[in-house]
Parts: sequence; C-alpha cells; structure tokens
Amino acid sequence: MQIPKFSSGPHTFHSDLKKRINSYFEQVGKATTGNFSLYLKASVLGVSFVGLYIHLVFFTPVPMLAIGECILLGGVISAIGFNVMHDGAHGSFSKHKWANMVAAFSLNILGGNSFIWNSKHNIIHHSYTNVAGVDDDIDIQPWMRMSTTQKRLKLHKYQHFYFWFLYSLLYILWIFLLDYNKYFTSKVGEVPLKKMKLMDHINFWFFKLLNGFIFVALPIYITGFMAWLVGFLIVTSVAGLVISIVFQLAHTVEHTAFPVANLQTGKMDNEWAIHQVMTTANFATQNRVVSWLVGGLNFQIEHHLFPKISHVHYPALSKIIRQACADYGLVYIEYPRVTMAIASHVHFLKQMGKAS
Repeated sequence: MQIPKFSSGPHTFHSDLKKRINSYFEQVGKATTGNFSLYLKASVLGVSFVGLYIHLVFFTPVPMLAIGECILLGGVISAIGFNVMHDGAHGSFSKHKWANMVAAFSLNILGGNSFIWNSKHNIIHHSYTNVAGVDDDIDIQPWMRMSTTQKRLKLHKYQHFYFWFLYSLLYILWIFLLDYNKYFTSKVGEVPLKKMKLMDHINFWFFKLLNGFIFVALPIYITGFMAWLVGFLIVTSVAGLVISIVFQLAHTVEHTAFPVANLQTGKMDNEWAIHQVMTTANFATQNRVVSWLVGGLNFQIEHHLFPKISHVHYPALSKIIRQACADYGLVYIEYPRVTMAIASHVHFLKQMGKAS
C-alpha cells in the first residue's frame, strides 16, 4: 500500500514551534526528560503493582476485598503503561538510555511487546494519526467504524452502546491475540513490520511465557481456576477499558479530523505538525489528578507534537503551543472535563454508525 507523505520546508508551523519550545527549555534550564516527580511516581506505581499482586495471589483476601484489589490492580497496570512504559518507549523517561529501555520493557512484563509497540505506536500512529488504512489505532473492523472511509455495517448503528464492552476486551486481546497476529504476519494492519532480529524474537517468546506464568499459571496453581478466572477478567477488563478510553478520547471525538491523502500524488494537504493538531484533542488538562494518573496523555496535542519530551513538561508547553496555534489560525481542540470528552466520543461513534 502507498504510505502518505507530508509537505515540509524551512519555514513551517513545525519549525516555528520547535524554535519556541527550544527557547523555553533554554530559558528555564530544564532537561526535556523526566524528573524526580516522575521517578517517584514510577516507584509508587511499581510498589503498588507488586504489593497488590502478592496480596491477591499469595494471601487471597475475602471475595469483596479481592474484587476491589483486582479493580485497583487493573488501574495500576494502565497507570504504569501511561506513566512509565509510554515515556520510556519514546525515550523521554530519562536522559539515560538504559533507564528508558527498562521503562519501555515494563510493557513486556505486563504482557505486551515493546518491539511491536514501537512500530505500531511510535512510528505508525504518531506519523499517520487518524489516516484510515494506516493508523492501526482506528482499525477496529468489522466491530466498529471509526472513519467515514471505512465500510459501514448494520451493527455499527449500535456501536455507541456496545463500545464499552469491546474496549474492556482490549488488554486481554492485546496479550493473547493482537501481538501474535502482528508477529506472525509481520504487519501492523497493512504496514510491514520492521524486520525482527534474533534477540527480538527471543524477547517476544520469553516475556510472553513469563507473563503467562505470572498472570495465569502461578495464580491458578495457588488460588484455583475459578478464583483466578474471576480476578483475571476483572483486572484485564479494567485495564483494557481505561487504556482504550484514554487513547480514544485523544483522536476519535467530534472535532478531530480524519484526513485522506491525494489519490494521484499520495500527499497529505497539510504538513505533519498541522496534521497532528487537526487530528488530536486534549481533555481535562486543568485536572491534576487526571493528569497524574494518565501520565499527561490528556495533553495529547503536546505529546503528538513533541513525543520525545516527557509528559511532566506538557502543562508548561501547552501555553506555548496554544498561542502558536492561535497565531497560525489553527483550532486547538480541548474538552474541559473527562465527561465532556466521553460524551463527544459517544456522539462521534453514533455519527459514524449512521454516516453513509
């Protein structure tokens, strides 16, 4: 398939924006990577994960307490993904390469694969956001229709009702199906996957087996099959739902665009940075609790424009980027509250279910 191309030049919105951001970091004298607050958060999340796991598996609390801890564990898993793995994968967690690798590898422990994630998220999604046929994040066919260029089926009329259930399946499907599909087909959607080296293959199988032992075999052996099954479904459903909602609120809402490349030239109408602004939305940026939990991913515009800058800097960068968008006549999409963003996502799904 033909991969779209973006226009570029010395005097663009992106080049101007980079100058403004570089000037900011020169003035404040800060590194673009994470800081002590991020490392403290990572430690808190890591200890919480280990503590909850040990208590659930080895001490097996009473059912009501176990259910509550499973819900909390699902939330902690998603928080580790947002705050630690995500920054590590982008190389923004630390100035030390080894620390970024360790942070990124947390995904492998949790059941995913950092090599495939790099291709799917860092390269494809960040380059071709909301481009149907390329961006794998909006390819949930045939179950959901996320773009007008995708085929509409009768069941899509109800997708704004049943999406909650599908989103809750993301994590378990990611672990047991989606990664394997990409591994054996060597493709992310229709885009070829970068060739894996021997160590990449070893890492894939070693950590898949390790995850199976940690989250399936050992808990079944200690707690019994039914107790494990109920707990596992709760943990993975919570993690899947939270991860899905956070990422979908960033791109599939009413006001974001879904650009299509010119059929003759294969080029997009706008430069890459403008494309990112048009296809991305922020939400609840004034809510510090939300920002802390989702690792700054409610500042998605800032993240998509500067993915190699740690999320701890996004609140400051948002002021600069918002002003730059105003100067260039670009709409800076933002929803003040999470509930408003969810409502917009639901309405978007309803529109996609009806559109011809």
